Amino acid sequence: MAEKLFGTDGVRGLANSHPMTAEMALKLGAAAGRFFRSDGKNDHRVVIGKDTRLSGYMLENALTAGLTSTGMNVLLLGPVPTPAVGHLTHSMRADLGIMISASHNHFTDNGIKFFGPDGFKLSDEAEADIERMVDEGVELAHPENIGRARRIDEGRHRYVEFIKTTFPSDHRLDGLKVVIDCANGAAYRAAPEALWELGAEVIEVGVKPNGTNINLECGSTDTRTAVKAVLDHGADVGICLDGDADRVMIIDETGRVADGDQIMALMAGRFAEKGALRGGALVATVMSNLGLERYLGGKGLRLERTKVGDRYVVERMREGGFNLGGEQSGHIVMTDYATTGDGLLAGLQFLAAMVETGQRASDLTQVFDTVPQLLKNVRYHAGQTPLDDENVRKVIAASEQDLTGKGRLLIRKSGTEPLIRVMAECEDETFLTQVVDRIVAEVERATA
Repeated sequence: MAEKLFGTDGVRGLANSHPMTAEMALKLGAAAGRFFRSDGKNDHRVVIGKDTRLSGYMLENALTAGLTSTGMNVLLLGPVPTPAVGHLTHSMRADLGIMISASHNHFTDNGIKFFGPDGFKLSDEAEADIERMVDEGVELAHPENIGRARRIDEGRHRYVEFIKTTFPSDHRLDGLKVVIDCANGAAYRAAPEALWELGAEVIEVGVKPNGTNINLECGSTDTRTAVKAVLDHGADVGICLDGDADRVMIIDETGRVADGDQIMALMAGRFAEKGALRGGALVATVMSNLGLERYLGGKGLRLERTKVGDRYVVERMREGGFNLGGEQSGHIVMTDYATTGDGLLAGLQFLAAMVETGQRASDLTQVFDTVPQLLKNVRYHAGQTPLDDENVRKVIAASEQDLTGKGRLLIRKSGTEPLIRVMAECEDETFLTQVVDRIVAEVERATA
């Protein structure tokens, strides 16, 4: 049986450790190349983007070698956001798109995400086929059919021009002072350029990547630097992206942070008012706050929940014909414009709401009252299965019983890191803390 390589968002792990080694990237490239060049013709192409991690150079070269060895022609985009890869895969008529990134993780991690020719992430079935081919090995191209590789310098500019078209053509950002935090990541040039070209006064944060500072004390997972910049500069709003720019958090002029749930609530309401919310529903994951569900219900809208992972959100959106979805973590998916979560796109839509309504960011970021929610993570080691521990299972069962009629409990393994995530919601915050802490303590015991 082939090794399971793909998680909820591609293949991910510690750089230079299995499976994030040059050797595995070479094999993945060859397998993906053979999978998409099954007809043996030489006119197939793949676009590769990356974020700013030090290990990106290593993986980019290894993937290129694997792909060209099976006859694929490789177009190297350099540092661009993940959504740019999805967009350019489709617009450049490529057979495959690859993004080298571990998203919001520390620089020591990296990952490889695959996009199909339609710009959407690959299905579970396609990933399973590639895993099988990695395990079995692939037939290499004849010497005369080896692929070529070249740099595409204008990839970022193509994405900037596209992203500007998602902002209302009859509006500009003149007079708005905007802090943009690029997390020293993939959007460090594209995001400030787009905002400036639309007329904003741009204050840049996290735009000096050095290979090791991606997501370090900046970006959507650590908004403190951007909050300080908003307050220090008297900015109207702050937009915080993560390392590959597929997530966003919004900071209002008072320094208050709005997560993906609040942004989705705003967008759902605006879409519905314009008659543009297809299916009368927003698609989000089981992590989204109960307050969001109550807010939507009050407007006669539905919340469709999925497993955690923006790929599952997109799958449900495509199945049900919905056009708005996302995650509390800041993935916002608007399939009228894009094939995956796009933090800059969501940020521009928020700015459009400010311009069109004349309201301050603080008037738009707190759309609903959240139900108290607490999330704690417990790290485990390779080979451990703490959720199978009998005492852990007993504590979880007892906690679920205690929360019946009061709230909800969600326990799961992270799909991108070796973490057990313990999340609960309950109006009684004291009881909420007791429930979560009780479970965390038992999981920690099982991992000791």
